[in-house]
Amino acid sequence: MVLPFKHEPFTDFKVEENKKQLETALSAVRTELGKEYPLVINGEKIYTEDKLISINSANKEEVIGKVSKATKEHVEQAFEAAVEAYESWRKVPVEDRAHVLFRAAAIVRRRKQEFSAWLIQDAGKPWDQADGDIAEGIDFLEYYGRQMLELDQGKHVEDRITENNKYFYKAMGPGVVIPPWNFAFAIVCGTVAAPIVAGNPVLLKPSENTPVIAYKLVEVLEEAGLPKGVLNFVPGDPKEIGDYLVDHKDTHFINFTGSRATGVRIFERAAKIQEGQQHLKRVIAEMGGKDTIIVDETADLDLAAESIVHSAFGFSGQKCSACSRAIIHEDVYEEVIEKSIEIAKTLTVGNPSEENVYMASVINQAQFDKIKNYIEIGKEEGELVFGGEADDTNGFFIYPTIFKDLDPKARIMQEEIFGPVVAFAKAKDFDELLEIANNTEYGLTGAVISTNRAHLERAREDFHVGNLYFNRGCTAAIVGYQPFGGFKMSGTDSKAGGPDYLQHFLEAKIVSEQF
Repeated sequence: MVLPFKHEPFTDFKVEENKKQLETALSAVRTELGKEYPLVINGEKIYTEDKLISINSANKEEVIGKVSKATKEHVEQAFEAAVEAYESWRKVPVEDRAHVLFRAAAIVRRRKQEFSAWLIQDAGKPWDQADGDIAEGIDFLEYYGRQMLELDQGKHVEDRITENNKYFYKAMGPGVVIPPWNFAFAIVCGTVAAPIVAGNPVLLKPSENTPVIAYKLVEVLEEAGLPKGVLNFVPGDPKEIGDYLVDHKDTHFINFTGSRATGVRIFERAAKIQEGQQHLKRVIAEMGGKDTIIVDETADLDLAAESIVHSAFGFSGQKCSACSRAIIHEDVYEEVIEKSIEIAKTLTVGNPSEENVYMASVINQAQFDKIKNYIEIGKEEGELVFGGEADDTNGFFIYPTIFKDLDPKARIMQEEIFGPVVAFAKAKDFDELLEIANNTEYGLTGAVISTNRAHLERAREDFHVGNLYFNRGCTAAIVGYQPFGGFKMSGTDSKAGGPDYLQHFLEAKIVSEQF
């Protein structure tokens, strides 16, 4: 019997025992740092001379792991394995496929602090953020297993007196999974588990920034009983193997989370039919956001400030859902800014592998330089009222940064920064608040802080984002509770963690039998 889905609870690190357990796990993980990790193709572990080097972004001298890099030849071998595995895996009873996910969830749950410790090291995540990431990964495994059991029942269609009709779902074929570095366990887990439980083998190319934690997931799924060839681990240089993965004639789908530029490129390339290809490729893409919290004149201003700050600076703003724009009614504008600054002053910044801090480093030198450049742009476009400091002496640290008095069309109001920078602008009424909120090419998340029911109902229809929140921040969607995905240039609105997600990896079939 499979129990109803319930999301994985978060760990409270104010409890001393929980704190000690994570500290013990961090100590254990440190003894594993610097190890080499292989490719996994058809169950075989392959070590290559050329390696991806994962470093601790909070301590540039610390190597987390060295992960073998796949070439096009390795990708070709992986496709051969996936095509062969498809013939048997698609015929494995759905209950057995789902139970692989359930066993994997149980393994991760038992080793939750260990996986959090790896995330802290490999992705630079503070403790609470790492714990939430692991919990979300467990949720994806549990939720998608249950969803596939439900979809296995097919859908009701009508029969005639002399005819029986059956409408059911079948697996598509092998596909490619290209996840990001910011949710280096959760999104990797979800984007891999969904097509696999639907009956499709996958080639997983993790982010070159966080390949170690991705390999740990591969180990878990192997331990849970996933047959060889169903999950092939092919980390590598995107410039060398990225297009090859997307273009390949045996790629049936590309499940991608990342930048707008890369997502659009994948969409374009996937549309081209390759020699020997007999199907249209599906692209499931989540491509980022420029997310807005709007605050009207009726709002609880303490709640508004708290929602803005924690949505903007959680995991150093390295979330596609992060609040990077706060649009405030002119009557309460200055007060919300002042309250936000006071909260931002309390945030701690440091190395999460050494202490439980609120914010850590950003992921790498390129992101550090990009964010630092946007801070300089912000100084020209508006007024810097808090933060702005950056230090890459030991790690890639950008401190919480707040700008005010921005023109709604300023660059830092329009372009995705992906760092701890939030820009404030004012509006004269609710019409203008909504107009500014909708004036970007993105449509991922947003929030409205208001006690005016008419304003909330207006936003329900006219605030054009995939995930809209009332009187809370615009981050922290929960699997099964707030399915996640956006409109416009935020992607294909795939709604990860929702009841429709698995259908992206399935084909519907109707069989009619006449008597």
